[in-house]
Amino acid sequence: MNAIQKYFHYRQDLIEQYLKGDLSKNEYLTRNYEAVFDLKIKPFKNIDTIEKALFNYQYYNAIAKSVRMNSPAGAEAAGAAYELAEHYYRKKDAATWKIMRMLDFKGAEAYFIRTFSRILRGRLYEIVLEEIPSLPGSTVLHSTDEALLNTLRAEGVFMEGVRQSVVDNYINQKY
Repeated sequence: MNAIQKYFHYRQDLIEQYLKGDLSKNEYLTRNYEAVFDLKIKPFKNIDTIEKALFNYQYYNAIAKSVRMNSPAGAEAAGAAYELAEHYYRKKDAATWKIMRMLDFKGAEAYFIRTFSRILRGRLYEIVLEEIPSLPGSTVLHSTDEALLNTLRAEGVFMEGVRQSVVDNYINQKY
């Protein structure tokens, strides 16, 4: 098992602990963030496997969530933290683009998800990928990228309407 696969197995263990109630959302996010950096793997520039693209997705998502979770009080500092988080979310979306292109937009289903956040309502969508044999658990991606949304629609992957997320409790729990 390579380092990326070890990370995804550890992450799956964290998800199971979260689902059982053994970890809070903050604890899950913190441990996932630590796991990404404990690998001492930087994001991949040459992305030639789905696993590498998914690692990049998780890497940038972990940083963005950590920045949001730990953003300082005060308008100026909070604004800078928001911009930094958005920077990492854009990098995460670039990984999502890569994943979808590698899959030729096959084996995926996307849709808007029900969210308690007014800011994300009608913007946040979920992409559920068919099982990836080399990785544990299901693969669920999230984005608000409008260009990707339009491409998912054009490729026949996006289903109109709003659905409950497959990770609804996680999505709708504040951190």
